Amino acid sequence: MGKIILDCDLMQHRDSGLYHYCLNLGNYVNRQLEKEGDDTIGYYVPEREKNVFENKGNCITERKWHHRFFKPFLWTCDVWHAPFQSGRIFPSKREKTKIVLTIHDLNCLYEDKPAKERRLSLLHTQKLIDRADAVVCISHHCKKDVKANLDIGENPVYVIHNGTHHVNKPPEIPTGYRPSRPFVFAMGYVNRKKNFHTLVPLLQDDNIELIIAGRLDEPDYINNMKMNAELLGVRDRLKILGPVPEMDKAWYFKNCMAFALPSLAEGFGAPVVEAMAFGKPLFLSNCTSLPEIGGEVAFYFNSFDPEHMQSVFSAGIKEYQRNGLAEKIINRGNEFSWEEKAKEYCKVYRALMY
Repeated sequence: MGKIILDCDLMQHRDSGLYHYCLNLGNYVNRQLEKEGDDTIGYYVPEREKNVFENKGNCITERKWHHRFFKPFLWTCDVWHAPFQSGRIFPSKREKTKIVLTIHDLNCLYEDKPAKERRLSLLHTQKLIDRADAVVCISHHCKKDVKANLDIGENPVYVIHNGTHHVNKPPEIPTGYRPSRPFVFAMGYVNRKKNFHTLVPLLQDDNIELIIAGRLDEPDYINNMKMNAELLGVRDRLKILGPVPEMDKAWYFKNCMAFALPSLAEGFGAPVVEAMAFGKPLFLSNCTSLPEIGGEVAFYFNSFDPEHMQSVFSAGIKEYQRNGLAEKIINRGNEFSWEEKAKEYCKVYRALMY
């Protein structure tokens, strides 16, 4: 196999799911190529991440001004993998390099944004597709959206789910906030799309806490959530922590009574798969890709009416305790193996070179 380079520009955002996506993809593909006796993969990385991959010697450090006009690393590159539809470097049509484009979502279709902004977002993704030689979607739902709203042309389109991000072994106690009651854990960028505010009414009927971890993305949304909790008399049991260390995240997964993600738009739903490793009950919205990922082991909110959500939550907790669903949930999570996903990506690379 020839030379492959993974564009890791988005690893500049350490608290994002895309950071861990690139890190895991790069390491597991490298291991797979080593098993096959082929060239190892190279990584185009921000300066501060030059030592993060297992194979540090294959990192190409980003030099913004030099690389904007001259891209010497492309001279020997057979396949450039753009792992998200917003990379800043994309080989031109003049170059011999083949391009694999991974599309994570078309969430602009589901978000409350002006029509012009949605149109520009789709146009940008279309331009990348026009230059790509193969397209990977991270869920069947994403593929359906892409084929319905964009022109794939003659490009092959693959579905490769994300692998499981191996969460650290939990410590005995977290370094940050330690709840004193049973708690529901939620994780992701704290913004309107994640829909976390719909979980707040769950606190009314039970003496539980709601812990939300993740980048604080929309201050107005967060303030409104806190105000609503104040009106409901549950403000002291709503804990919005912001980003947390990997060790603390593992502690919350292990010790929560349930994991919840009522998101309105997901291309995959990586935190759901992380939670599966701990066998805890999963409460998800029935929107976009989440039913595809949660399958039959999750409980779903079919609306965001507080009474409906409380009913689903109470019934789900009882069913989980009664039927011993933990093992089924763990087994479902094991289906999302980075070892297997790396093999699938290597097949895509190979198909472009031979």
